[in-house]
Amino acid sequence: MSEEQISYNEVLDELKAILEDIRDQNIDVDKLATKVKRARELINICEQRIKKAKMEVEEVIKNSSKQEVGKKERMD
Repeated sequence: MSEEQISYNEVLDELKAILEDIRDQNIDVDKLATKVKRARELINICEQRIKKAKMEVEEVIKNSSKQEVGKKERMD
């Protein structure tokens, strides 16, 4: 599954699983490095998704505010 197809919740679930593996401390050093790298990739995905969502919400709010101003001007 590509990173664009994986849902935000799936990313979080995978991060939680990695964290549990690391906390168990029964992990091979080579596997630890791989899991930490994957965790960083997942964190990057989360950050990108949050940034995108924030920009979309801000755009909706901005457009909504413009519509409200237009309605008020027509009423006056």
